Amino acid sequence: MAAGAETLELPFTCDEQLTRRMRLRFQSLQQRNMRAQDGERLLHPNEHIFRVDFIQQHQLRFLRWDMQLERPGKVTVTGTSQLWTPDLTHLMNRQLLEPVGIFWKKPGTEEVECNEADAQEFGERIAELAQIRKVMYFLLTFTGGLEPAQLKGSIVFKA
Repeated sequence: MAAGAETLELPFTCDEQLTRRMRLRFQSLQQRNMRAQDGERLLHPNEHIFRVDFIQQHQLRFLRWDMQLERPGKVTVTGTSQLWTPDLTHLMNRQLLEPVGIFWKKPGTEEVECNEADAQEFGERIAELAQIRKVMYFLLTFTGGLEPAQLKGSIVFKA
């Protein structure tokens, strides 16, 4: 986890159980021929829930994203704005943070690109939220044939 004495690298971990639970909500609505609540955000097949566990919460300063994609494609990382207890509340659109982090890899290249300004602002916001949370949940959307297993990602902070 720690990448050095002054840096702290916190990995994105796929939360399979939570993703499955949210997909069951979608299936349940379909089977009962019901609609989602107003503002409820249901998971699409290419969306997965990831989490970051903050082993240190205070005095973190965002340094960079470390996103590695095994193949070309795009991943959009959207944070959630509150302590989200999925057993008790459904994911609502108003809980999704902006800006989002968008990372992509073009065919024939090794480098992962992103919109630097949005990624910087998003990372700084995560550092602020870490002060009041031990865990933060993220909605990751994979496109271009990319799968969760093909992502190795983390957020690097100065501790």
